[in-house]
Amino acid sequence: MGSRIGAGVRLPRWVPVFNLISKPLLAAGVPMLFNRLVTIRGRKTGIPRTTPLAVIEIGGRRWVWSPWGEVDWVRNLRSAGWAAVDVNGRSEEVEATELDEDQRVFFFRDVIGPFAGRVRPGKWLVRVVDGVDLDDPVEAANGRPVFELHRRNVAR
Repeated sequence: MGSRIGAGVRLPRWVPVFNLISKPLLAAGVPMLFNRLVTIRGRKTGIPRTTPLAVIEIGGRRWVWSPWGEVDWVRNLRSAGWAAVDVNGRSEEVEATELDEDQRVFFFRDVIGPFAGRVRPGKWLVRVVDGVDLDDPVEAANGRPVFELHRRNVAR
């Protein structure tokens, strides 16, 4: 089991353990599929918080999504509006645009669903690891925040 998140979604107990292990591996440059280190300022403290997240990149567009609903990184990203993503050993600042309900359904039906269907064993992995059935995009979108990431233009 795990703790309850958002609309009845549970954060599995293995997630904090995975984060604890994957964070130093990603920082050392060990490739871990779609996982990247993402740093977001805390909404209350302003302190940068770094967490491993799956950054899905398809056709030059990038997204992050929370299989377990309203977790801390989601609330922080929503508040900050931007993050830093480690890409190939360098940090890139990105703006985050949260998708509305219709856009989330589109994301699960037309973006990640077909992508996971082409990657073996993609759909099975998303179903088992994330607890999300990509064959039901309306249910997949329910209570699961999705953000599209865009390169941030920062005047220096």
